[in-house]
Amino acid sequence: MKPPSHVVDLIDGAHPARSVVRLLARRPGRMSLALLAFAFKEVPLWFLPVITAAIIDVVAGRGSLTGVLGWFALAGVLLLQNYPNHLLYTRNFMTVVRDIGADLRNALAARLQSLSIGYHTRMSSSIVQNKVVRDVENVELMLQQVTHPLLSSTMVLIGAVSMTAIAVPEFLPVYALTVPISLVLRAALGRRSRRRNEALRREMEGLAARVGEMASLIPVTRAHGLEETAVTRVAYGADGVRRAGLHLDMLNGHVASLSWVTMQLLGVCCLVLAATFSLTGLLPITPGEVVLLSSYFALLTQGLTQLLMLIPVGARGLESIRSIAEVIQEPDLEQNEGKRPVTAVDGAIRLERASHRYPGADEDALHAIDLDIPSGTTVAFVGSSGSGKSTLLNLVLGFVRPTGGRILLDGADLQELDLRTVRRFVSVVPQESVLFEGTIRENVAYGLPEVSDERIAQALRDANAWAFVQDQPQGWDTVVGERGARLSGGQRQRLAIARALVRDPRVLLLDEATSALDSESEELVKEALARLMRGRTTLVVAHRLSTVRQADRIVVLHRDRVVEQGTHDDLLAADGRYARLHLTQAGHA
Repeated sequence: MKPPSHVVDLIDGAHPARSVVRLLARRPGRMSLALLAFAFKEVPLWFLPVITAAIIDVVAGRGSLTGVLGWFALAGVLLLQNYPNHLLYTRNFMTVVRDIGADLRNALAARLQSLSIGYHTRMSSSIVQNKVVRDVENVELMLQQVTHPLLSSTMVLIGAVSMTAIAVPEFLPVYALTVPISLVLRAALGRRSRRRNEALRREMEGLAARVGEMASLIPVTRAHGLEETAVTRVAYGADGVRRAGLHLDMLNGHVASLSWVTMQLLGVCCLVLAATFSLTGLLPITPGEVVLLSSYFALLTQGLTQLLMLIPVGARGLESIRSIAEVIQEPDLEQNEGKRPVTAVDGAIRLERASHRYPGADEDALHAIDLDIPSGTTVAFVGSSGSGKSTLLNLVLGFVRPTGGRILLDGADLQELDLRTVRRFVSVVPQESVLFEGTIRENVAYGLPEVSDERIAQALRDANAWAFVQDQPQGWDTVVGERGARLSGGQRQRLAIARALVRDPRVLLLDEATSALDSESEELVKEALARLMRGRTTLVVAHRLSTVRQADRIVVLHRDRVVEQGTHDDLLAADGRYARLHLTQAGHA
């Protein structure tokens, strides 16, 4: 799946603020309506000082009550219109914010599906989860908490400057003092805030990885009495978050206090200056205008204080944009775009001098493998750990690409095919079957919304799973628990086989599919696998040689190369490496 390009193209980790503006600009209609509603609803904020000044001057000049009531009526109209316009602003702006959150999460999910298996082996799933959940939430919070004060301060600035220019233009240079002071504070604190937010994010990701690791290792931890070790590892990560968070909190405290003190001092200075001008006659300022200038300056400094105090929130949100960009801009993609889609597969596989070397390794994991696997045959791969068996399956699946030679499917080079379409004709039964939190039926029919009940039932029967499914409290509507925790290993494996059967694949990959089972479960699974393998091209990886005797051909791997191949009887007669492996296992049986 390709991530939504309209979102992916807008995210740039080097320019997070620009990325936010681009995301907001994707919905110009709603944003324009939101900004217009905001402008109207904020009119009372900057116009009320004018009304206040006018009423004071009416009182000071012993004017009529009618004038006061007129100003009061205008104030009432301006205040009442705030309610509908505020709702209009909230509806449109928050729709944009929530849409951005959903778009970012969808783009991350799609990008994660496009990234190579190598990326996912390097990256902790807990860190990925943190980016999809916490970082996107931080972006939403930033937009919610920063946008309103930013727009409000902008409107007040425009209103205050405009009304002052009309009433007392000579006072405008005093307002101009706030701008350089604010910029100096922003520059002094912004860079440090970014660094400390990045440090906190890294610590949070490290803690998330440790917690995820702890959760997955709880059975091992309990079995070996290592609870204290596990808690200590998480505590170390939690302490890193505590220290990074405290450093950020102290910086935020500096930001809040410096901003408030500076702007309050400016406000007091403005009031004193306006009073001085009025009393000395340097400027013809009325008492009402003293209040007007003081009120506007107070609003201005209050708005700027709010903006400066939002530096931490903005920095956290921008850091989350950088975090999201680490996934969105990750170049390690499984390249399928523009390649030939596959509409049918016969199942003939050929490896021509195929090699693979993992990044950073000194030697090949597989070297110059030549194999011809006709359609409908079963080929088993055996050998000691590290001989390259699983790497070979990953090559055939396209999870890793050959670093030398090529792999052909029905005569076509896999490098030229869209592997997403190829895999629709492939099923994999791994050593540890993966089930999700859902019903048995949902797990078997995963990704097949149109599959019939009859087909699912037949797949369960063929997988020797029908009997235990019928014994469940709600039959196949029983929820299996996270990763199938409520089922035994043999039951989970038979459901994985049913999932493969219901897809009717042309190519089947079995990776140690029976190695973790007891003897009774193994017999049921082997019987189900025999039905599954019938008429399909099947590649089997197994440690137990007893499970591969019936294969059409057995390929023996040793130190990244094929050293023998043939039937079980042929290889025993050859008295080579396979025979020695067989003798060793028979001796341990």
